[in-house]
Amino acid sequence: MIRLAFTILAGVVLGLVVHLVSVLALPRIATQDAYSRLTPMTKLNSVTQLPLADPNTSPMPFMDPAFALAICRYDLSGGAIKLTVPVSQAYTSVSFYTRNEIAYYAINDRSAGKKVIELDLMTQAQHDALPEDEEVTAADRLIIDSPSTTGLIVMKALAAEPGLMPQAQATLQAATCGPQTDAPAKAEAPRGRR
Repeated sequence: MIRLAFTILAGVVLGLVVHLVSVLALPRIATQDAYSRLTPMTKLNSVTQLPLADPNTSPMPFMDPAFALAICRYDLSGGAIKLTVPVSQAYTSVSFYTRNEIAYYAINDRSAGKKVIELDLMTQAQHDALPEDEEVTAADRLIIDSPSTTGLIVMKALAAEPGLMPQAQATLQAATCGPQTDAPAKAEAPRGRR
């Protein structure tokens, strides 16, 4: 009787371990993840507006038909990128995901407190390489550190009523995501005595 109970308990524990390992490994081995699905229809380091949610032709599952949606597929290996998203009338949100679909940052229009959500996205190494500038504070410049060099930025604008969808789409059409063109201010080198 004890052998039978031990065998059943070992089977249950083994089943739980196999289940847990497969659930944790699935996102890393899946071939049709969001990044792979969006690669053919989006440009790198550029904003691409997705078509409205339709159950038959939706590029991603569980898209909300009340939101206009735009994607920026980014690669930081060439340097930091600058993201600018105008705020819509109702609600605007921006979410950041790694290549393996791990969400690491999100901001909306209410927390931004401005008419435009504007930020710089870079890796931790690129952030550490920025020169110290006492005149630029964290309130002046929002810098997001990405845990990976590639990933997705998902921008959403709410259309509170179906007739407001063109306005929500126009808001996201005005969004920009691209390589940072303005060089950060360099720290002045200390002057030596002559």
